[in-house]
Amino acid sequence: MPEAPQDLVMTLLGAHLRPRDRQVWSGGLVELLAEFGFSAGAARVALTRLVRRELLARVKDGRLVHYTITPRSAAVFEEGDDRIFTLGRNGTADPQWTVLWHTIPEEQKVARTRLVRRLRFLGFGPVQDGTWIAPHDREREVTALLAEHQVQRHAGLLLGSPAASLDFRSFVGRVWDLDELAGRYEAFVEEFGSHDVAMLPDRDALVLRTRLTHTFRQFPFLDPELPVGLVSPPAHRAQAVRLFHDLYTALAPAAMRRFDEVMQP
Repeated sequence: MPEAPQDLVMTLLGAHLRPRDRQVWSGGLVELLAEFGFSAGAARVALTRLVRRELLARVKDGRLVHYTITPRSAAVFEEGDDRIFTLGRNGTADPQWTVLWHTIPEEQKVARTRLVRRLRFLGFGPVQDGTWIAPHDREREVTALLAEHQVQRHAGLLLGSPAASLDFRSFVGRVWDLDELAGRYEAFVEEFGSHDVAMLPDRDALVLRTRLTHTFRQFPFLDPELPVGLVSPPAHRAQAVRLFHDLYTALAPAAMRRFDEVMQP
């Protein structure tokens, strides 16, 4: 599970907040976080930090406190949904590659850190300091990220194809740890492949669906979805993707009921 309650809040809201513009009760979020081992104090600190990061907005209703998502978090959820739910389903033999290089100054360190995290989520791998590569046309996403963090003047972007005269396969093996990736997919299948969800209580369904989602959403940071003509797909990826979609859908009704129940003051 997440090391930080902030990550858990975003996973919970990303998977269960419908409609997206709905308000959620602070007490309900604290109760849900407690089910994953976080104290009330840690939960409230996490919510405050998410407000400071402009990922949640605080709304007062008498003595009650509610939260809504912000335009920034809405964009994160949209990007996350697109990446997570298409992972392993967009294989191409000869894609366009994207190369990004940046020299973001130290005084914009926070923007640089946030940019790097989003780049990894989009399938970019680091070639060297400030230089990133991805086996997809990511011009639209990267341009939007650079504008969001106001670092366009510190970056360059290039689209193209690898030269066939060099051993590009061994090069990508140095950018991404493909053996670790295969092991992570295998571990995912082992962890979630034996669950019988038919008779799970609503509370257990929400906990399992949140664990499932949080674990699977780490794969976009690790899996660049390299072209099938360059490197064979990771072992167990197809099985893991199928398992995620099947469980995510099967657990949804019970998990949503539990989420809605807890969000009632």
